[in-house]
Amino acid sequence: MGSLSIWHWIIIIFWVGLVLPPGWRIASKAGYHGAWSLLLLVPIVNLIIFWVFAFLRWPRERAA
Repeated sequence: MGSLSIWHWIIIIFWVGLVLPPGWRIASKAGYHGAWSLLLLVPIVNLIIFWVFAFLRWPRERAA
């Protein structure tokens, strides 16, 4: 197995830039720390986090 080429790194950086900012903002608006969006980069875990954010009561909802 060889190392990743420059094109692989460009795609990885593009993907991180595409996924993390909206995830960070959604987590922050929900009342969670934005760092939870880092889990969106982990395969399978990202699907679980998606469902958790969709169906849990958000801290902002509890405060209202």
